[in-house]
Amino acid sequence: MIDKTAREIQALKDARRPFAEALTHLGLMDAFYNRSASEIDQLLEAAITGFVESMQRQVSAKKVTGQLLDDQIPF
Repeated sequence: MIDKTAREIQALKDARRPFAEALTHLGLMDAFYNRSASEIDQLLEAAITGFVESMQRQVSAKKVTGQLLDDQIPF
């Protein structure tokens, strides 16, 4: 584990509310209600890390293969 910057710490704190809203919307809040902020942050970090690593792999694959990503332009 690395030491988080002040911005990373604040970003995790800011992400807790939308995470709680999503849990509530999905009917899952009861399972997480008594979890500590540290435990919630651990879940957020895992999701964020997985997302970022996937994006980095996709970019690397594009560089290696020369293939364009198949995302549609939204306009």
